[in-house]
Amino acid sequence: MKDKVISAAEAIALIRDGDVVTTTGFVQSCIPEALHAELERRYVETSSPKDLTLIMCAGAGDSKGLGTGRFHHEGLLRRVIAGNFGRMPKVAEAAQANKICGFNLPQGVISQLYRACAAGQPGLFSKVGLNTYVDPRKGGGRVNEVTKEEIVKLLDFEGEEWLFYKATKIDVAFIRATSADPFGNLSYEKEALTLDNMAQAMAAHNNGGVVIAQVERIVEHGSIAPKDVKVPGILVDCVVVADPPDMHRMNYSVDYNPALSGEIRVPLEGLDKMPLDHRKIIARRAAFELPPNGVVNLGVGAPDGVAAVASEEKVTPYITLTTEAGAVGGVLAGGSSFGSSANAHSIIDQNQMFDFYDGGGLDLTCLGMAECDEQGNVNTSYFAGRLNGSGGFINISQNSRAVVFAGTFTVGGLKVAVEDGALKIVNEGRNKKFVKKVAQETFNGPFAAQRSQPVIYVTERCVFQLNEAGLELIEVAPGIDIERDILQQMDFKPIIHKPIPMKTRIFVDEPMELLSDLLNQELSDRVSYDASRNTLFLNLEGWSVRKKGDIEDLTKVLIDACTKAGKKVKSVVNHDGCRIAEDLYDDYAEMINYMMEHHYETTTRYSTSAFMRMKMQEALRKRGIAPHIYERAEDARSALDSSESS
Repeated sequence: MKDKVISAAEAIALIRDGDVVTTTGFVQSCIPEALHAELERRYVETSSPKDLTLIMCAGAGDSKGLGTGRFHHEGLLRRVIAGNFGRMPKVAEAAQANKICGFNLPQGVISQLYRACAAGQPGLFSKVGLNTYVDPRKGGGRVNEVTKEEIVKLLDFEGEEWLFYKATKIDVAFIRATSADPFGNLSYEKEALTLDNMAQAMAAHNNGGVVIAQVERIVEHGSIAPKDVKVPGILVDCVVVADPPDMHRMNYSVDYNPALSGEIRVPLEGLDKMPLDHRKIIARRAAFELPPNGVVNLGVGAPDGVAAVASEEKVTPYITLTTEAGAVGGVLAGGSSFGSSANAHSIIDQNQMFDFYDGGGLDLTCLGMAECDEQGNVNTSYFAGRLNGSGGFINISQNSRAVVFAGTFTVGGLKVAVEDGALKIVNEGRNKKFVKKVAQETFNGPFAAQRSQPVIYVTERCVFQLNEAGLELIEVAPGIDIERDILQQMDFKPIIHKPIPMKTRIFVDEPMELLSDLLNQELSDRVSYDASRNTLFLNLEGWSVRKKGDIEDLTKVLIDACTKAGKKVKSVVNHDGCRIAEDLYDDYAEMINYMMEHHYETTTRYSTSAFMRMKMQEALRKRGIAPHIYERAEDARSALDSSESS
């Protein structure tokens, strides 16, 4: 076996005009910067190699010219297939100016296509992207007019719609590791993530291409234990040692953090506490949706603050936070380290994480939103005239059991203050985010409603819920005027029945006792029993049924109360301001059916929400239960009295 260690210039000289090149990296982490820099230098000096196709999953750069941002020089690229363009703005500008061809595909799809390429398969079948801009009926992922090729097809298989993504054979793979021996075996001891390095290397190698690995150091042959080799030397053609060393930083702002590589574990008490600003208010409200014992994904921006809030509130041990980049568990990092995790339980490859997500492994995701319209469609990929890209947003939002979109209500100069437990808009943002129609559908609201996917939209001043009729205003922050601070700052009027106040403790800079809510520790306080009338009163005002475990907790509390009564009881239930997740109405109705069979004589309930009454009636009728659900408490009690007299 030969020594594969060569200079960056020698490695880049192997790339030919017209080659298809793939590179690794996630946002600002794990980027083979030395290889990017050498490719840029060679092209600027020699105008070669030219007309390359660049394939990449996530954004890999600082948005200011580093990473793939170095590939903006005219003539270097002919075509780009990427999950994100925001990290290489000059390349995005070239695409928008029709100077290069371009596709913006879901990050997870590109990640999984590497495996299809490696296995010699023609492409990938997936439901990811249906009814979004990736769907051929809405553009097929093409980013401009000059792009004519079709690489996404809509197909019918056994009566179901699927998308088929065509694989593009890879000629050159840029990958990265910490250590390499002279034969090219790679280990990742100081890397925050492993990403798709193995799949990318195999895809290029099996196509007769070239695999170039950037590393920090060379070690003796045999010094890397077999199970620590993440990419075997049989797949690696060239090894380049990054020079100078700052070309191999963990990310653009962090030289090396051993907590992110798993070398050490850090005490959670030492993590910085967020100030009580609009970002933390949003994160605090979103945190009330966290599912105990569930698996959660957090997006970049406002959503990544949920990890800090979870740590502050000491609920991190009760949930498993993940990132699409492959981090499982621990405290998710933000800023330049986004995608990695301190004290992670494990790090898996990116394509494996998307397999987990696409297969339904996620209980909840919290994602950002640039625009939202009256149908609940969300745009994060193309807005304000700028091509940003979807990243992993489409995979995650379409396949998570429940979705929280989180972001400020307006943007551009927004300033808020928290005074005496109330929110004050000091300076309104210049631009509205709730618009009549989004510029591009990265998330399709009606499609989600059709599938009964629970979706809410959290801002610093209010919360909306998606239902079949569109967006409903369900919560308003203390201190906020609905007409002035909400309706006048929107391009459409949402559904409004009787929104409840957002929890006051969100706006007080003290611990919120979040864990008590998530574990339903005070649920029994919502139940009272009038022995003289043999009537059980259940007050669910403002309570949320977020997961099946909530129904199980409520069932236990009700059974305990009925058992103490010693006989079957009449019940009156207040559902005013209660929220039941879209996919849990049938489970909730089944709980009512059980209580009717074993513990209730009769039951009535009430809610001012016409949507909830309709959904509850549908679910109860399926089980042959009389759907006694009224608009007002007086009507519910009157119905109960009538049943007594009859």
